[in-house]
Amino acid sequence: MMTPSTTWNVGGDDRPTSAAMMSASMAGPTNGLVYLVRHGRTALNADGRLRGHLDPPLDEVGLAEVADLAHAFASLVERPCRVVAGPLARTRQTAQAIADLCGLSIEVEPRLIDRDYGPWTGEVTARLTARFGEALEELPEAESIEEVAARGREVLDEQRALLRHGPVVLVAHDAVNRLLLAELDGETGSSIDGAPRRLVPQRTAAWNAIEPVSSGWRVLVENGGAAALRVFGSEEH
Repeated sequence: MMTPSTTWNVGGDDRPTSAAMMSASMAGPTNGLVYLVRHGRTALNADGRLRGHLDPPLDEVGLAEVADLAHAFASLVERPCRVVAGPLARTRQTAQAIADLCGLSIEVEPRLIDRDYGPWTGEVTARLTARFGEALEELPEAESIEEVAARGREVLDEQRALLRHGPVVLVAHDAVNRLLLAELDGETGSSIDGAPRRLVPQRTAAWNAIEPVSSGWRVLVENGGAAALRVFGSEEH
């Protein structure tokens, strides 16, 4: 099977370019995939506030986002065989929507919980990133970014043995997904001369496709929406 040399990073309008479509068709969802999903929107997302361990449900926009995403997963040629979610309501709601249309039940995984921001939970995100950096890596009294990436990586690595049964969906959070993808990006040599690893944007209800390779994992698609998933998982691949 041919594989693309670059990652398919989906644009803001969720429309893949012709080059991206070629990469997707060359890769195709045939090698055992993990779909790393971000939950749909909540009121705190809409307000631009850190969610952390707060537990708001999806808002109306979020419910519509995950319904669209769930229908896209149900339309895949190779449907997921397992759906795993973090313990908070927003990830469980997102996972349940996908599982219901794929004829599955969800599994709850505590290690996929959002980052613990400590006393900063609920604060306006933009004010904090201006002080502490995009990844909030130096945020005092918060869970370290290394700890977040490590627990996300543990869960990802445990899926490798299960992929022979079909694709796995992991539903987590912006911080978990971005830090995990940054770690995988660094392993593939994309971080140059000690420069910070990329923090991949994650729209609400985003999905990322990750496949196992001999050296670890390779990210095939980043930050896709429902429309891009239908293209990536179509019969033409």
